[in-house]
Amino acid sequence: MRDLDLAEECTQDAYLRALETWARDGVPDRPGAWLTATARRRALDVLRREQVLRRKLPLLVEDDVPPEPPPDDGTAALPDDLLRLVFTCCHPALSQEAQVALTLRLVCGLTTAEAAAACLVSAEAMTARITRAKHKLGASGAPYRVPRAEERSERLEAVLIVAHLVVTVGHTAPSGGSLLRADLLARGLHLARSLAQLLPDEPEVTGLLALCLLHAGRRDARTDDAGLPVLLSEQDESRWDAPVLDEGRAGAARALAAAPTGRFALQAALAAAHLRRPEPDWEHVVHLYARLLAVWDSPAVALNAAAALGLARGPAAGLVALDRLSGDPVLQRSHYLPAARAELLVRAGYPAAAERAYADALALVGNDAERRHLERRQAAARSAPGDPARSAPD
Repeated sequence: MRDLDLAEECTQDAYLRALETWARDGVPDRPGAWLTATARRRALDVLRREQVLRRKLPLLVEDDVPPEPPPDDGTAALPDDLLRLVFTCCHPALSQEAQVALTLRLVCGLTTAEAAAACLVSAEAMTARITRAKHKLGASGAPYRVPRAEERSERLEAVLIVAHLVVTVGHTAPSGGSLLRADLLARGLHLARSLAQLLPDEPEVTGLLALCLLHAGRRDARTDDAGLPVLLSEQDESRWDAPVLDEGRAGAARALAAAPTGRFALQAALAAAHLRRPEPDWEHVVHLYARLLAVWDSPAVALNAAAALGLARGPAAGLVALDRLSGDPVLQRSHYLPAARAELLVRAGYPAAAERAYADALALVGNDAERRHLERRQAAARSAPGDPARSAPD
């Protein structure tokens, strides 16, 4: 049986050593291999001190099994150390939500609070989820090793979700002073590229990589000189990375053409549709959101779909759709619901109601850059056209 607590301790120690060493000596050519080797050495040192090396192996040391033979179907072996660890941690003895939680925390370097924000649960719920996953995996006695080729398919969906959530947290950090976490953006994109190398003909892998590229290609334009968020419609296209975005658009088109169409293909198609200039085809965006909700009924997707409806068919339609979501417990904890409502209220000519909605959003936001952005939007609402005494629609 593997010691997950020891593995977690050694993995976090490796990340801390990386912060010190890479800042001094530069990032190594294979950062994943460096982290794996550092964590392994730390684990072996601990086990030797405890004199249990012969009966206990750390998570980061593979079982003593013969090398996997080259697959007959032409699929490459796992091409990357970090990807190997992610596949290993997404263990089928656990539920998918437990696989994702444990992998985000142990392997991908997210804090419990960051993992909770990514999974749209409270920090307390995430702590309990990770603890239960450790105990269940330890009690199951299931072998904890890098999966062979024929074992990977049952883990693939969880691996895709993990990579996507790492990029999501990197794209918009749930807390801290900066909007972006460049390290997590790079880590998630690295995982997506490694998956695409492993499974080049899998549409959902293609969709995930396209989605990551469409985020990464806009990174430099997403904040102004003060570090505040810039709305997509106001971003300076000269600061976009055109080759990266072109690669993302092409991948999104390929993934969307496959059948059946999965959530990552549709998310990539939506990301590409939002980049259309001078303005997105909002009816097409609404259509894509409807297709996405049919395969992935997420509160966050429903919120974005309602906001898109307001841009396609007028703010009143969007406000009605947002009101239907007001009782969702996940969205009640998120600043995005009142912020979306505030934007539509400004468009509808209800500046006083918009200002109050921005205040509700400010009470929930955790990221300092987003907070300052909302304060700026709230101040703009005070001078927006409309009658301040006009009552907002019920």
